[in-house]
Amino acid sequence: MRPGIAKLLVLAFAFWTGAATAQGQLNMICSVQLPWCEAVANRFQKETGIKVSLTQKSAGEAMAQVAAERTNPKVDIWYTGPRDPHLQAAEMGLSEEYKSPMLPQLHDWAVRQAEQSRYRTVGVYTGALGIGYNPELLAKKKLPPPKCWADLANPIYRDEVQIANPNASGTAYATLATFVQVFGEDKAFELLKGMHKNTNSYPRNGVGPIRAVGRGETGIGVTFLHDGATEIANGFPVKLVVPCEGTGYEIGSMSIIKGARNLDSAKKFYDWALTPEAQRIGGETGNFQTPSNKSVLPPPNAPKLDEIKLISYDFAKYGSAAERKRLLEKWDREVASMPR
Repeated sequence: MRPGIAKLLVLAFAFWTGAATAQGQLNMICSVQLPWCEAVANRFQKETGIKVSLTQKSAGEAMAQVAAERTNPKVDIWYTGPRDPHLQAAEMGLSEEYKSPMLPQLHDWAVRQAEQSRYRTVGVYTGALGIGYNPELLAKKKLPPPKCWADLANPIYRDEVQIANPNASGTAYATLATFVQVFGEDKAFELLKGMHKNTNSYPRNGVGPIRAVGRGETGIGVTFLHDGATEIANGFPVKLVVPCEGTGYEIGSMSIIKGARNLDSAKKFYDWALTPEAQRIGGETGNFQTPSNKSVLPPPNAPKLDEIKLISYDFAKYGSAAERKRLLEKWDREVASMPR
């Protein structure tokens, strides 16, 4: 081989390996429904060339993994899931401080979260809690639809209710914290005990109950209203109720993990995930949360938050690690351990 050609081959190989390295890697844990997770990962990978390794877990399970791996993180970015566990991760030093240049494009509620967490997490979307029911199943059993949170403890709904396990599900923990704020702690736990007698299953994922409702496996489920809207759009027999007492809400969030092995890739994803193009992916995949980028309109089927009686949710208190631990331990001790 002539020296000139050999030199060109060496340079070409160096360029190719350098380009492959420059593309990078991103290890992501995602806490929304899998089609959305996959669409986000695929789009980011296509647009940047950064290879994405994706794991989908509920917010509670994601939080447990991030905490367990704190001395040797396997995850670079945690995409979505309710705000409370993200704030707890920030408080525990599990997430990285990062002030995205995209912040001026976001709604105030998303920016406030970044400020409150000292820029260790940010809002990606928002949505309200509520109740979903299967009208065909309830009519067959001659049961009226629930109208209020308190109705879920009514003995007429014996074995008809599902709510996720709050130890694993951010949706269920947000519901627990909502009950405490709406009713006061004593009455909230009395309601939870009454619901326990009516509950046929505690799925580990927050969308589990509303999927069971849509498929006729249970009459009633506690859910985020946007997840119920997804089931309706997919043709399942689901109707939604905004509880009469008022309801809590989530801010679906995003955090870079402290000690991320691929920090530059994580920051690129963080900025990209807040762009209008990335925030439209949820609606494109049949999800109906309200995005945090001000230029992105909510999907047509999204619940109208301005028509919902939202409580003044105390994210600082119920997003703290100590309060979460205390409430979950009390739920395990006083509710989950009860016979049904």
